[in-house]
Amino acid sequence: MGDYSKFIAPERRSVPTPKDMVKDGKCVFGTFDKEFETMDLLGIKNPTAAPDCFKRLKLTLWEAMEVHLEEGVLLAVCCDMGIFGLTFHVFFDKRTKKVYSFSTNVKSKETFISPNLLNGAETKAEAENFHIRYVNNFQDGCCHAEGHHDGDDGHIEYNFELKRLSKPGVVSIPFADPAKRHRPLYSQKDFFKIEGSLTLNGETFHTTENSAAIIDDHRGYYPRKAHYDWLTTMGIHDADGERKWFAFNLTRNQSIDQDKYNENLIWFENKTSLLTPITFTRDVPTIDFKDHALWQVRDEHDMVNIDFHVDNVFRMITHAKPFVNIEYFVAFGTLYGYVRDEDGKKYVLDGMMGMGEDKDLLL
Repeated sequence: MGDYSKFIAPERRSVPTPKDMVKDGKCVFGTFDKEFETMDLLGIKNPTAAPDCFKRLKLTLWEAMEVHLEEGVLLAVCCDMGIFGLTFHVFFDKRTKKVYSFSTNVKSKETFISPNLLNGAETKAEAENFHIRYVNNFQDGCCHAEGHHDGDDGHIEYNFELKRLSKPGVVSIPFADPAKRHRPLYSQKDFFKIEGSLTLNGETFHTTENSAAIIDDHRGYYPRKAHYDWLTTMGIHDADGERKWFAFNLTRNQSIDQDKYNENLIWFENKTSLLTPITFTRDVPTIDFKDHALWQVRDEHDMVNIDFHVDNVFRMITHAKPFVNIEYFVAFGTLYGYVRDEDGKKYVLDGMMGMGEDKDLLL
């Protein structure tokens, strides 16, 4: 045990959330304690080097949900990439290590990302072969999620009710020097208990008392050439003979100052503990994954020491250089190692489910 809070920058402590994320053409940056009421990122003046008339094409928005069931893990994403809309569902069957995926592109104007996470605001998209819908009532700690998707891997459908377990993780991160340009990445991630069911190709999986979920509300002006790494887990952790709700979020992106601006934290029931910046190393490039891979996630202060053993990977690859290049991978597997809270208490992760992303973008 020890005082690891000394490694957390003051800027990482949450402050009261202002009503508006953007005011007078400028964005607020930092860590905040609840949802923003308005997030008019199109109101930012010159967020990129492109003329302002291209702002809408440069702005990326999504709402995503990760669900951990006894039988497997679901990723459900509704995304507006600016130049097109995209909805996809990925299910990893923990019993067989098989990945099922469903993906459909639509027009950007046919994808609706909720303006905020309050008072029933909806994220939704649909086409002939899919439907996705989030009804956000985060002021009450609730969300309803439903969807279905048909594709080469068959049919998936789900209906869930989510109830928040912990404090939210809300950040606005600068991707450029704010003295020169306001180029933000906003993210709010929340940890939930979940009830409902998912059906995959006729087999129905019901939630249990251990089922958990994370919702990621995300929007920002990514650099034209962008990369990020991400790792999470969620569910019940056994520690000192007690079974308690537990989850974490670990991300490495293009923040201009990783110490002051990151989104790394542990969720417990009704409280969080912040984590320091981390790095990812891999034994093989994810694009070359075959049967197994090892991701090592570390920090400089022994708060994060994780080996992620990857069992399978979902791939989304689009090469249309020099205009668009997407190499996006979602990895599923098992965690070993530990994280520490700010008091120095160690939480051993051995055997827990792990889910991660490795993403390169040229947009």
